[in-house]
Amino acid sequence: MDVTGPVPLETAPAPLEMRPRVGLSLFWRTFFLLSLLLIGSIVAWLQTFRALEFEPRAIQTAQQIASLVNLSRAALMYSDAIARVSLIKTLAEQEGVRIVPREPNDRYAPFSSGDMDQEMAGELLSRLGPGTVLASSVNREKGLWVGFKIDADAYWLLMDRERFTRVGGRTWLIWLITAAGLSLAGAALIARLINRPLKQLSFAASRVRDGDFDASRLDEKAVTSEIREVNIGFNRMAQQLAKIEQDRAVMLAGISHDLRTPLARLRLETEMSVADADARQHMAADIDQLDAIIDKFLDYARPDHAELKPVNLNDVIQACVYAVQDQGDMRINVDVPKNLHVLADEVELARVVSNLLENARRYGKTPETGIAIVDIAAKARNEWVLLKVRDHGMGVAPEALPNLIKPFFRGDAARTAATGAGLGLAIVDKTVQRMGGIFALANTTSGGLAAHIKLQKPRSLVAGEGHPPAARAAIAH
Repeated sequence: MDVTGPVPLETAPAPLEMRPRVGLSLFWRTFFLLSLLLIGSIVAWLQTFRALEFEPRAIQTAQQIASLVNLSRAALMYSDAIARVSLIKTLAEQEGVRIVPREPNDRYAPFSSGDMDQEMAGELLSRLGPGTVLASSVNREKGLWVGFKIDADAYWLLMDRERFTRVGGRTWLIWLITAAGLSLAGAALIARLINRPLKQLSFAASRVRDGDFDASRLDEKAVTSEIREVNIGFNRMAQQLAKIEQDRAVMLAGISHDLRTPLARLRLETEMSVADADARQHMAADIDQLDAIIDKFLDYARPDHAELKPVNLNDVIQACVYAVQDQGDMRINVDVPKNLHVLADEVELARVVSNLLENARRYGKTPETGIAIVDIAAKARNEWVLLKVRDHGMGVAPEALPNLIKPFFRGDAARTAATGAGLGLAIVDKTVQRMGGIFALANTTSGGLAAHIKLQKPRSLVAGEGHPPAARAAIAH
């Protein structure tokens, strides 16, 4: 039978610090929204400008062409034959305007390539009068051709079409790209300025969550009044939390200082004054239990952060089992690969396993035998190591499971026969989180309570890991 299954942590989400980020950050969301707004505004502005520019440019172009045709026609009309040849040559060389006779068999294509061209053609016909012909090519020669008459003679006037062409699509595209680039740069700057205080607040909140109150201070001299008020309020809150945490640690540490001295005197007086050996043994056990409860308070108040490094899981578990293997009311089965390593603090991990073993010994005894049978198993799964510690007791009511990791809470009557501070599982949960892992409790289908721990697997293993004496010393301490 695989004592590691079912393992609910195999499908549980990773801690927030280790989850891949999904979706857009606030900066990119703000940037994209501003970009869409600015680009939409630019496109609308360009379309409006082109629409407003369309009719005036068509009229202006038609006026320029009509003026050129009228001047050319007037010059030809009032010049003699010799001067007319010289005039036509001069117009072709200096102005790029050719005037050629119009033959009846000339083949030409109508001038109507676009909306603006049609608008311009209509304006030209109204200015030059009936009989005017506009063509985009004559006898397969492209250009802007205008056909007109002087008395009974017909002529073609050819001019370079580029002289009267409106701004092309390439120019508009260059303008659009330039305007969009400047707008996006501005949007990025604005988004950065808007989201920088929120990013700082998010970082400070994460520091407070991890208990690092000194690194969570925000700027109280911010220019924006709303941000300044938020920063001041956050700093005051962090200061209050730091003071509460410090007072709690001092109070719990004071319990050890104030109670251990009278407990030592009671132990001495018990050994010297109580003649009944059985009563003396029970009194000494009560004093030991009080001393253990004090240790629980101190463990829960421990503020230090774990230093994570590769640790041989089997060595730590064997050291913890070695410390309790002589107890007659407990039997432990271990199924952990010898080369399985986790990223953890060795002393903290030993404290976690010891608390779970003690919890199983107190509350997980089999009703028929009065012996706590504990199964410890572990296996690697992708980037994680799954550790399971289960007993074969009566389990816990399902509605009480979420509360077991709360400080000072103990389960139903079946699991509260032994006295305790109700801190063991809370210490385990807090310690596992400090090592970047996940802790969960679940009733097993065959009876008993199972503790599931999910720890990170080290990226690279260091030879010679695992030091059982250190772990054993930590347990003894």
